[in-house]
Amino acid sequence: MLLIRSLIFNLFLYTGIVFVFLIAIPTLLMPSKFALFFGKFLGHYVVFIVRFFLGTKVEFKGTENIPKTKKYFVASAHQSMFETFALQSILDYPVFILKKELLKIPLFGLYLKKIKSIEIIRDTTTKDNLSFFDKIANIVKNENRPLLIFPQGTRAKFEERLPFKKGAGRIYEALNIPCVPVALNSGKVWPKIGFLKYPGKITISFLQPIEPGIGREVFLKILEKKIYDEMNTIR
Repeated sequence: MLLIRSLIFNLFLYTGIVFVFLIAIPTLLMPSKFALFFGKFLGHYVVFIVRFFLGTKVEFKGTENIPKTKKYFVASAHQSMFETFALQSILDYPVFILKKELLKIPLFGLYLKKIKSIEIIRDTTTKDNLSFFDKIANIVKNENRPLLIFPQGTRAKFEERLPFKKGAGRIYEALNIPCVPVALNSGKVWPKIGFLKYPGKITISFLQPIEPGIGREVFLKILEKKIYDEMNTIR
């Protein structure tokens, strides 16, 4: 039964993604808000098929902690593909930071450029990376959209507690705006590696914002503690 559910789910997941990408092709020649709409649609679609085909409850907690009238950025735990879609259903068209290699994927890369995603080459020092934080500050300043980062730097298993990357602290310092931490347990249902998906409950918890004005190293410690403390309560 688990294998059949996973098979059907993955069929609808990837067929749905391809279908949306194809019908959204005209948005590549239109203002970016049209491409962003399809991203939000995909977010709602993925949440729906997780609920429908996997029999999994999805709960968004603490959405009242998302600022309504001022700029902010989101720092989320990262365990699966699920949150890259699901967070778009809640947030107002987030700006993503991603590996530069993703921009080379046919069609998908064009959409990423269209919605002004910010690329970085990991584990190296390049001219592009040196201006990385300036790019982030400029986009956040000029766009009425929140930045979304994954400070663990990669997807982690549900039980893993990876140290957060120092870049999250530099982003906090460069932006000088509140940071909304996000804890979750998506890896229990949609693991980092593997074909099988499991029934259960996914909780995505938006925590109270960390205000600007503290040192980036102190911020990083507070952020990591808040997220992991909350994750320890999520089952």
